[in-house]
Amino acid sequence: MRSRLHVLAIIGLSALGALASGDADAEQITFVSQGGAYQEAQTKAILDPVAEQLGITVNQDSAPDAWPVIKTQTTTGKPIWDVVDTPTKDCLRGGEQGMIEKLDFSKIPNAAGLPDAYKTPYSVAYEFYSSVLAYNTEKYGDNPPKTWADFWDVEKFPGTRALRNHPLATLEAALLADGVAPDKIYPLDVDRAFRKLEEIKPHIAVWWTSGAQSAQLLADGEADMIMAWNGRVSAGAKEGAPVAFTFNQGMLQNTSLCILKGAPNLDTAVRFVNAAIAPDIQANFPAYIDYGPGNPKAYETGKISPERAAEMPSAPDNAAKQVLVSTEWWSSPAGEEVLKRWASFIQQ
Repeated sequence: MRSRLHVLAIIGLSALGALASGDADAEQITFVSQGGAYQEAQTKAILDPVAEQLGITVNQDSAPDAWPVIKTQTTTGKPIWDVVDTPTKDCLRGGEQGMIEKLDFSKIPNAAGLPDAYKTPYSVAYEFYSSVLAYNTEKYGDNPPKTWADFWDVEKFPGTRALRNHPLATLEAALLADGVAPDKIYPLDVDRAFRKLEEIKPHIAVWWTSGAQSAQLLADGEADMIMAWNGRVSAGAKEGAPVAFTFNQGMLQNTSLCILKGAPNLDTAVRFVNAAIAPDIQANFPAYIDYGPGNPKAYETGKISPERAAEMPSAPDNAAKQVLVSTEWWSSPAGEEVLKRWASFIQQ
């Protein structure tokens, strides 16, 4: 991760370059994402094309967990960052706490193509990923697990299991395993979910804490069946590991774009957000990474083949099989309380 001083240096150099060229008003923003292969992919898919289209400079920073920095920067009243790609929860709670700008959707016409569930007053969906049921293909052959009820059925589907050490998506999986209909998941019946988790807990070999760990557990055969992020499983399969997953009963999750309160380049940031969620730009995502466009209209551009769309978590057919995780519920006091209860559950 670049330091804040490094970001300042980048911005300073950009400004000096603009002055030297006689263009003191050169437009720029500082864009922040999670780094790694993901940020490299979106640079090619989204950031470079938008910069060229708008004629602006897109400086970059990375922060695997942007929330603490958002709080620090906005507290000073002089933030350095403009646009952040972060879990929607950060945008929502940041907006409610006066740290994130409320969006003027009249200036973001491309947001009209987003379903209501894909946007909040402070954010727009940017990209989608899924928490899916993944498994070892050599272990289960032609009869792999297809539902979370199968995951919980240790007699019909023997084998080692792993789950994420976090309640989000894990509680939803437990309720699906217990027979709750996908459209009745929210508000979460927390007591029922934890009762169901108690059933499977003795059979969980590992409670994983990172995407890399989950992929390694599956690839090495330490877990025959696991909840994992779809991109991690796809990467393992491409490298030859005997792994696969199903989008059925997956938990569809997304990051969103939001703008820091008092962003130094507010007007340009709004233009950037609008351009970054345009269908034609969003349709570039699948060419570089196994995460899906945040704008469903990207699938109507003709740039994404049917075969590639079938691999995308946000493709209409795949999205219909999944539960869209409710950021509103997880941002509520009930959601915050579950985080505390989860810590006790894991330690018992």
